[in-house]
This record gives sequence, C-alpha cells and structure tokens, in this order.
Amino acid sequence: MLFFFFCQGITCHYTENVTFFYKNSNKTISDLWRKRDYAVVTLGLLVCFIVIFSNLLVILAIFKNRRFHFPIYYLLGNLAVSDLFSGLAYLHLMFHTGPWTIKLSPYQWFVRQGLVDTSLTASVLNLLAVAMERHQTIFNMQLHSKMSMRRVFIIIFSIWVVSIIMGLFPTMGWNCLCNLKSCSTMAPLYSRSFLLFWALLNLITFSIMVAIYTRIFFYVRHKSKQMSEHTTPTRHRETVLGLMKTVSMILGLFVLCWTPGLVLLMLDGLDCESCQVLHYEKYFLVLAECNSFVNPIVYCFRDKDMRKTFKELLCCLCHRGRGPSDNDFTTLEVMSETNEDVNTNLKQKSYSK
Repeated sequence: MLFFFFCQGITCHYTENVTFFYKNSNKTISDLWRKRDYAVVTLGLLVCFIVIFSNLLVILAIFKNRRFHFPIYYLLGNLAVSDLFSGLAYLHLMFHTGPWTIKLSPYQWFVRQGLVDTSLTASVLNLLAVAMERHQTIFNMQLHSKMSMRRVFIIIFSIWVVSIIMGLFPTMGWNCLCNLKSCSTMAPLYSRSFLLFWALLNLITFSIMVAIYTRIFFYVRHKSKQMSEHTTPTRHRETVLGLMKTVSMILGLFVLCWTPGLVLLMLDGLDCESCQVLHYEKYFLVLAECNSFVNPIVYCFRDKDMRKTFKELLCCLCHRGRGPSDNDFTTLEVMSETNEDVNTNLKQKSYSK
C-alpha cells in the first residue's frame, strides 16, 4: 500500500496532529469545556460504571454457581466479558474526548477508537453466538446444548480474533492519512469506506439475528399449538407469553440501541453532507453502549438461579443457602420439558392403538 502511494506521488500525513485531521473534516475541537461536553461525559461515565458493575456481577455468578457450567452460560459469560471490556474501553474514551482530544497523537487516537470498535464488535458477535446456540437447542428439544467445551472455546476464541482484527484495520492502513479526501466526518482519521464496511457488517449480523429469532418464534408457536392438547391452558399460555416477551426484548432493545448509530455511520460513510451527523454522534454512541448493560438484564436477570446467585454475591453470604428449587424454570426450560412430555404422551397413544 505504501509503495502504491509513493508511486502515485501521494503525501501521507503521519506526522500531523489530530487537530489537523479534525480541521480537514470540519469537525471542531473546543479547547474549553462546553455544557454539551459535560453532559456527554457525565452520562457516559454513568453508563460505564453500570456496564462494568452489571457484567462483572454476571461473570462472578457464572464462575461461582456450578449450575451455570454449560455452553450457553459460557457464551453468556463471554458476552459479559466483551461488554465489560466495552465499558472499560468507553471509560477510556470518556477521559480522551472533548477538549482532551487535542492532546492526542494519531496513534493514541487510533488506540482510543480501536478499543471501542473491538469491544462493540465482540459484543455483537457474542449476541449472534447466543442466538445460534438457542436455535440449535430449541430445534433439538434440549434443555442444554450438547456442544463440546472445545467447540465453545473455539467459538469464543474466533469471536475475539475477528473483533481484534476489526479494531486494528484502521491502524494497519485502512485510514485516510494518505488520502484526506476520503476522511470521514465523525471519525476524522478513519476512511469513509471503513465506516461503511463496519456498519454494513454489523447490519448483516443484525439481520441474521432477526432471522434466527424469527424462525425460533414461529417454530415454538407451532409447537405450542401441538402441546396445547397435552398441557394445561395456564402453562401453555405462560410458556408462549414468556417466550414472546423474551424474544421481543432481545430484538427490540438491540434495534433501539444499535440501529441509530449504524445508520449514522452509513450516512457518514456515504458522505451525506446534509445529514448533520455530528449533532447526534455522541448521543448515539452512548445509546449503543447501553446495549452492553441491558444484555445482562435480558439474558441473565430473567433466570431465577442467576438472580439467586446475584443476591448471594451482593449480600456477601459466607454460607451456602438452600439449593435451587427444581421448579425454577426459565421459559426455554419449560418448553424443553413440555416437549418431552408431549413426545412421551404421543408414544403411549401410538402403543395403545
């Protein structure tokens, strides 16, 4: 790449400071703290502390309770790790934004953005991995996936490899240091083509998740109609409504947190000058970060055993309490066990005939 630029006579601005690129993209850096800067940093710090605390609680709960030593919980634990890293990366960003940006070198700026890109990419990929695991489990009518630990760790390792590579792309050369005309507005050292690529990749991942959960929903609804003849109306109704609520929360919160930011990145990547992306970028970034603390709520806080472990951790209990009740079902557990009951009943009827 460098050889190509030298042959074309293009000048690379490796020695320039961050202010040079911000001026090139018409993105102002104030050397004084404005009310908007205070508001964004205050809100960002609050979100960071919630993200770090909630995901650290999830990690400790999974480590403490042996009932969570299954593939789905390992994936949820990795999701919590990625969201915890996201909180730390965003915390780093909060102390290197606003008037502090002027003091950054291009390398420090790339580190700042790379940490955020890596963490957010890991969070999205973990959400996809959880969706695929749930798809396999429900369609095989299992309570827990029979996926081997080796396969789980390969998936976790692959998620982090892809996320780190995505975070390093701009540093490795996919930037606008040698082509100022391609610099984006929101990220003045990033190439617009990279922003467009990153936004499209995440939107594709989001579309796959929507397809997976939609297929799960229609499959479970179809199975529920079959099971309604063999289960009590109350249990059937609670099962269907519980699953509908879970799926709606997963998709709804993901859309709410990510879609505005991804659309804004696409508009910037397409060089939309009339879109005024700078007016919304910081708020949409905070909104995307919020997805990192709603994930523990959606995936873990609805689990009764997880809530029990949280209480033990928060209350600093030194002794083990009563073991989890066998009647503490999650929605997916009810579906799995009910499916087994239906299959048993159908077999008994076929034998009787």
